[in-house]
Amino acid sequence: MNKQLFTFWLICLLPFTLLAQEKAVPTPQWRPVYHFTPAKNWTNDPNGLIYLNGVYHLYYQHNPYENKWGHMSWGHATSTDLLNWKHLPVAIPEIETKDTTTWIFSGCAVLDKNNTSGFGVKGKAPLVAIYTADQPKQQKESQFVAYSNDGGLTFINYAGNPVVDIHKKDFRDPSVIWMEEQQQWVMTVAVPHEHKLQFYSSKDLKKWDLLSEFGNQGDTRKIWECPSLTPLYVDGDPAKKKWLIMISSGNQDAATGMQYFIGDFDGKTFKNDNPAEHQQFVDYGRTFYAAIPYNNLPDGRHTMLGWLMPFETPTYPWRGQMSIARDLLLKSTPEGVRLYQQPAAVLNASLEKLPASKKLVKQQVEVDGEMPLNKGKQFSSNANWIDVTFIPGTGEEFGLKLGQNVANGTEIIVGYNKAHKELYIANEKGVVMDKVSVKPAEGKIRLQVLFDKSSLEVFVNGGERVLTTLIFPGEKATGCALFSAKGKVMVETLKVWDLAK
Repeated sequence: MNKQLFTFWLICLLPFTLLAQEKAVPTPQWRPVYHFTPAKNWTNDPNGLIYLNGVYHLYYQHNPYENKWGHMSWGHATSTDLLNWKHLPVAIPEIETKDTTTWIFSGCAVLDKNNTSGFGVKGKAPLVAIYTADQPKQQKESQFVAYSNDGGLTFINYAGNPVVDIHKKDFRDPSVIWMEEQQQWVMTVAVPHEHKLQFYSSKDLKKWDLLSEFGNQGDTRKIWECPSLTPLYVDGDPAKKKWLIMISSGNQDAATGMQYFIGDFDGKTFKNDNPAEHQQFVDYGRTFYAAIPYNNLPDGRHTMLGWLMPFETPTYPWRGQMSIARDLLLKSTPEGVRLYQQPAAVLNASLEKLPASKKLVKQQVEVDGEMPLNKGKQFSSNANWIDVTFIPGTGEEFGLKLGQNVANGTEIIVGYNKAHKELYIANEKGVVMDKVSVKPAEGKIRLQVLFDKSSLEVFVNGGERVLTTLIFPGEKATGCALFSAKGKVMVETLKVWDLAK
């Protein structure tokens, strides 16, 4: 991630940080239930996402020593359902020598099934991590390789590192995939300040040759980093294959976010389907960043995790969390092929296993004013998953109220303004934090609202738009309701799950 940008965040957050260090007060009320957080200390970008033998591995940028950015290493956690995580020891720690400090910045992991690298032993395929080695004393970033023969628990750095080095201060975040037709590995890596990506090929994960560059298209207001290159079938049709590039850069408001490109990649060059000035964004909130897809998923699935950036109130004893796992889809629309996102399908099985006391299902309900969803302790945990489809009526605005505090009248609103055709999130002070334009689909507005203590992810109309932010309600602010203002709205279907443990 960008160190200069992070310095700006630290300056903005300094009063909060000093307060947190002074008091170090635990904040369990903001610890997510079904979004990943480390047991303690700082986390940022997800790294090395890979699926092995029924287990999802998550490596992540981690400071093992403090609850702030620094000492970058690869933390490690695993899950079988993408909801519950097992914490494991640091997989790739920072490297300290007499002359050099090497921080383990972002990257990826691949399963070298044919042992092209020669790193495997006893006929087993090695797990190979490709990451950016940041060396602050030398003011240089280059790409390193490390390998594991114990299932990804520990890694050995390749003696021939670096494997790619263009002698720049900022050159990072390699993402590697295997291209079967060309029988080669392809790396996508960012040159941030030049707003470009470089593509490299390799037969053995050690010797890399530059193929081409892509850049200075789309949004260039912020640096480019954390790229990925993913093949997807448009509308699920194998005859309509396209390539998706995602880059962490900006969003529609020039805040920190992610953009994407759709086009063709022939194993050497990427050709954008849209004009160079065309801009498309992954998420329309302020906190979604550094997302990359999983490698080695079965059944042609493409699922990603992103980091939710902790811009606001600090948490303790951890800081930072991951998004929910999102399935990636390309769909045909009147405007062209567009990226859609949905909470990963594998999560549905976990929702269905919840007992009846943790579920609420309603159909054809008219809302005029406010309709509470929580009764007693049910759905009063601020760890709810809500799927609601509205049929607009006379109501000028409608949606959900979350984190309500009856005592002082505060609440967080996920609302849809019918006249402006705009979805928005307003904080407890009534200030609109995030918004995005979206029209009804077939006359309806569907909202999938994932509220998890301090994170809020909203998927609109099946993932046509996604809006993600962080919120920090008071400990007693646990109310939850549907609402319609200045008129009525019909709720066609409503499903609510309480994921509190």
